[in-house]
Amino acid sequence: MVSLPIDPAVDLRSTLSVFRYGSYDPTTQLGDHDFWRATLTPLGEATLHLRWAAQRLDAEAWGPGGDWMLDRVASMTGAADPGFDCPAHAHRRVVQAHRNHRGWRVAASGMLYHELLPNVLGQRVTAREALGQWRTIATTLGTAAPGPNDSLFVPPTPQALLDHPAWWFHPLGVEAKRAEALRTVARYAERVSQWAMLSSTEASAKLRLLSGIGPWTIGAAVGPALGDTDAIPVGDFHLPNMICFALAGKSRGSDAEMLELLEPYAGQRGRVIGLLGMDGNAPPKFGPRKRIQPMYRR
Repeated sequence: MVSLPIDPAVDLRSTLSVFRYGSYDPTTQLGDHDFWRATLTPLGEATLHLRWAAQRLDAEAWGPGGDWMLDRVASMTGAADPGFDCPAHAHRRVVQAHRNHRGWRVAASGMLYHELLPNVLGQRVTAREALGQWRTIATTLGTAAPGPNDSLFVPPTPQALLDHPAWWFHPLGVEAKRAEALRTVARYAERVSQWAMLSSTEASAKLRLLSGIGPWTIGAAVGPALGDTDAIPVGDFHLPNMICFALAGKSRGSDAEMLELLEPYAGQRGRVIGLLGMDGNAPPKFGPRKRIQPMYRR
């Protein structure tokens, strides 16, 4: 076990929330004062448990990759992020969101393979579908996590994904294109692990070489994996609307308009997106809430 001092100004719960994919993520659990994550490290399976109170943080890990996980506690809790000073030209909504969420930090897990899998599943489907598919795949192809928490699962190993052809995922609602993207990440898992040690710019360039891994997936994964304060998931269905609504008062927007509005915050655009999202700047809802026809019937 490792015990560390923590900055009382940091909101650990909101900082760690970026690593949980839905309330029922089988690999990651988040409470008011504790956090669990099971993952695959370069040294093998591992489970991390964080508990905090007052100004102390206790970290404990299990499995062959436990020490690797403990080495990443500081980056996962945002210790490397100095925070953000709003520029003088900042929009009032950005200023307000920053004031309301001063304790949030941009964290980095170093677990690029882990962060890629649920985000690949998030391509072209609703969040509800993707989160359900992630839970099913993690509990079906993953393994029980090391340590005392018997409700946690380690994500599927690369071999577990490669052992199942694209058609195997179809009854789960995952069509061939996303299934093959999962298998591509698995096929290059060793390189993906190495890319997690690069800068965000370099890692993003490497990821673009992988079939089925586009700007949206890269932007959504490198943020939590590498702590990229400028990461933007370009191509998101709802994000341009949120940004245009918050910063221009428009309920609809395009990627081009979103990028133009975020340009004054270059270097911190991912942070601004996170702040505005936490502050509830949602435009009027529209668009599909579910598929017209389940994928397994196609």
